[in-house]
Amino acid sequence: MEQHRSGIAGVEAMTLFSDHSFPRHSHDQFAIGIMTNGGQRSWSVLGYVESEAGDVIMANPSEMHDGMPAGRESRGWRIMYIEPAIVARGLESEEIRGELVARPVVRDPQLARDVIRLFRHVERPSPDSLAAEETLLSCLMRVHQWHRVGGASAMQPSPSVIRAVQRLDAAPELPTSLAELAAESGVSRFQLLRGFAREVGTTPHAYLVQRRLQLVRRHLVAGRSLADAALLAGFADQSHMTRAFVRHFGITPARYRAAISFKTQ
Repeated sequence: MEQHRSGIAGVEAMTLFSDHSFPRHSHDQFAIGIMTNGGQRSWSVLGYVESEAGDVIMANPSEMHDGMPAGRESRGWRIMYIEPAIVARGLESEEIRGELVARPVVRDPQLARDVIRLFRHVERPSPDSLAAEETLLSCLMRVHQWHRVGGASAMQPSPSVIRAVQRLDAAPELPTSLAELAAESGVSRFQLLRGFAREVGTTPHAYLVQRRLQLVRRHLVAGRSLADAALLAGFADQSHMTRAFVRHFGITPARYRAAISFKTQ
């Protein structure tokens, strides 16, 4: 993994080439990128999809997805994570209405060219702000016009699952149990487990781990040590945190911290 220096606030960029299989997880940002090598198979809100070199890949904020090589060879991709507020500002006009919910994989040469162009702007220490803004808006407009998921395709979580997710989001560093979550949600443990897996796409424990890992990343960006980040995020110790981090992101937290430190120099 290569973490790129980003010249655009609110946009994170990285290049990956790996045979690692990523478990189901989500991001707080809108992700858009392009496959550069090989192929990938991933679970999404539309079921399993496959992508290959030249395809544009996307993930919506909080949308569960995973990723694994489609064949025996490693695959590569370049990806950008854009803060939702930037996406919302880009779409606030009379002509573009509604939330952007993008398809996970599309083959669109024009969008691919725009994504590559945007990536180049992001990599520059002092990008041309007008050109970068126009390219970003061009990407968002094309996705919104041609590659949206219809509202009926998205499952609306039940109140019990919403309450469980809110509890895990509010304090992922605090210990909890399935019995506690079920009691707070007003359903049985079995009902919560079944509903959570169906509606969120993973189990409550797996969701809690990935929320804790997002906390770890924020603590590392803030300059915390690995041990402190593990403790503050709710992991039993640094070794537990490291194993989970490698499983989810394909690199060690030490390598991630080094990349972040280089990025901010």
